[in-house]
Amino acid sequence: MAALPVRRGGRNTSVVSPSREFEDIYDRMGQLMNFAFGLTPAALADMPWVPLADLSETDDAYVVMAELPGVNKDLVNVQLQDRELVISGEIPEPESGNGKGDGTRRHRSTRRTGQFELRTYLPGDVNADAVTAQLSDGILTVTVPKSEAAKPRKIEITG
Repeated sequence: MAALPVRRGGRNTSVVSPSREFEDIYDRMGQLMNFAFGLTPAALADMPWVPLADLSETDDAYVVMAELPGVNKDLVNVQLQDRELVISGEIPEPESGNGKGDGTRRHRSTRRTGQFELRTYLPGDVNADAVTAQLSDGILTVTVPKSEAAKPRKIEITG
């Protein structure tokens, strides 16, 4: 998406991404709603956040792709109970500014850390014994095969 020039002031012209502006508005609205319902930052720190994810379907399986940048597979838990898929875990807070322990001070951090949990119901019956999960390049891909009863079948037309 092309960035549009806005906020002109003297010689300094800023270029702002419209999608980033909408993300900022969304974050600010969330902060206002939390304030309105009396949720403090301390109370919110204990609540898990939901990673971005896609749920798609093929003829043979349901596929969930969740964004988990910088997560080690040992910190992720994938469970399937009936038709509910639960992906949970934790992204640890970096030790120091950049994680290298060189005394660097962090000025801004917008990356998500802490507990996360994604819950989604799969639309049809599944074969729970054949579920696979793979974490590569920050994307967790969980493939849940459909049960034979849930797979589409071609119906022969007679007459």
